[in-house]
Amino acid sequence: MRTMTETAKKKRGMPSSFTILLLLLAIVAVITVVISGTSGGAVTAARPSDFFTAPVKGFADALPVCLFVMILGGFLGMMTETGALDNGIAVLVKKLHGREIMLVPVLMLIFSLGGTTYGMCEETVPFYALLAATMMAAGFDPLVGAATVLLGAGCGCLGSTVNPFAVGAAVDALTGVGIEVNQTIIIGLGLVLWAVTTLISIAFVMNYAKKVKADKGSTILSMQELKDAEEAHGAAAAEVTKDVKLTGRQKAVLGIFAFTFVVMIVGFIPLADLNAGVAGFFDNGVYDAEGNVITQAWSAVVTGLPIGQWYFDEASTWFFVMAIIIGIVGGLSEKKIVDTFITGAADMMSVVLIIALARGISVLMAATGLDVYVLDAAANALAGLSGVIFAPMSFLVYFGLSFLIPSTSGMATVSMPIMGPLAAELGFAPEVMVMIFSAAIGVVNLFTPTSGAIMGGLALAKIEWTTWLKFALKLIVVLTIVCAVILTIACVMI
Repeated sequence: MRTMTETAKKKRGMPSSFTILLLLLAIVAVITVVISGTSGGAVTAARPSDFFTAPVKGFADALPVCLFVMILGGFLGMMTETGALDNGIAVLVKKLHGREIMLVPVLMLIFSLGGTTYGMCEETVPFYALLAATMMAAGFDPLVGAATVLLGAGCGCLGSTVNPFAVGAAVDALTGVGIEVNQTIIIGLGLVLWAVTTLISIAFVMNYAKKVKADKGSTILSMQELKDAEEAHGAAAAEVTKDVKLTGRQKAVLGIFAFTFVVMIVGFIPLADLNAGVAGFFDNGVYDAEGNVITQAWSAVVTGLPIGQWYFDEASTWFFVMAIIIGIVGGLSEKKIVDTFITGAADMMSVVLIIALARGISVLMAATGLDVYVLDAAANALAGLSGVIFAPMSFLVYFGLSFLIPSTSGMATVSMPIMGPLAAELGFAPEVMVMIFSAAIGVVNLFTPTSGAIMGGLALAKIEWTTWLKFALKLIVVLTIVCAVILTIACVMI
């Protein structure tokens, strides 16, 4: 009886993601009211209407991402209906029999490369459900799948090298205020941060995965989370115990599935900024001497923009088209294709609402001026400090600010014109300040509930945010200390 009571208390003590986000929204609103009277007009007190409309405005602000997630749901639903996804996972796991643990380092490295090169974040959302099912089939738990995606891509963003949404936006903001930046220093420091944090995270996830593989009771997931994960991803895991063979149609569907994701990833990478030759290979349009389009690139015919210039509207269009193609190749009837797509999109509504609510917090802070007010106050407090103190204190400032502004490009645009000149005035390299910003927001975006990508991805994997925090907290502390030490040394030496 005592065990049942303790279990009930434990369940009541773990609020859902919706509750956590609503509480954060209320706290932010109260803070604006408290500060408004002493801010000299810099912060406007949030009205009740601001609080109640924030989730709706957040939905409007995050509409491209929300639509992308819904269409993704239809796409994954189509894959499941053909049977190709479940059978494909089963075949993969059987081929890796005894070596399933190698999925973790290989996939984390791939995701981290996406993070450091082009800021792979929201684009990882589709992989949470896929890897949760894959890791369950491999004998782990869905948390291993979520950690592989989140920590892999997250450490890549933390150690950004040429990521246009982080270091690119920061350098552009500094150039706008007349500060020249050495890209070689940024890339070198980014590589150090990326390599160290990625290796630490891989070791952390592999250690947990081995424990779960050896003893299922060592999972930190609650009974409810395991039940939800089994309902969502158990079918794929169950296929591993059967003698599964892929049909010709299913092999074709899996080929299309892989092609779809590869094109999506490449579509988001700003190829023209990285390498003109590579961009030309993917953008196979024909142009005249003045650059006018004679024949559109195949991507532009489908989505309106060539590969390398995509964002969520183009990705949504791509997944929508490929979902229909998969349904046809998979042998589904017209009615089945329509019904499956609608059902898959409907299954994503809870994820969509979480993303919208998380974005609503950022919308409220921007509307009241709280984000800029806190930034100005922090910059004033840092003036006159030595390098040994300035670097870790700047890191902590950005750490706190990242909860207010989870967008890397938004943070760079708002903060760099203030923090960059401050560093230069005190005699410190602005390149180090760029990486302080990148590392701090990178660490915070490993767990902040104001990130729609995190909350949405965890919801897809059927993992509560409180469970994720419990799992990742020790690692986050270690990564914070490691980053602060590396950046402090860089600030003193460069």
